[in-house]
Amino acid sequence: MITPKSRISRRLSIIEGQIRGLQEMVEKGVYCIDIITQTSAVKNALSSIEDVIMENHLSTCVIPQIKKGKGAKATKEILEVYRLKRK
Repeated sequence: MITPKSRISRRLSIIEGQIRGLQEMVEKGVYCIDIITQTSAVKNALSSIEDVIMENHLSTCVIPQIKKGKGAKATKEILEVYRLKRK
């Protein structure tokens, strides 16, 4: 079974390679649109990591909080993450 931690670690390794590639592109003076395309891919990859973390948080933290009668705390956390994702 693939754990959230291993999924995140794998994706971070991929992003690390993408960032190194971006650095090389900038140093070599690659066409701007190509660099922007790559930065967009990095942003999407980071967003997918956030999705995995959020999914894990909902199932391992928020749902148990709600079951323990701590719905207000769970709601506050969900709204906080939602606000961060919109930025």
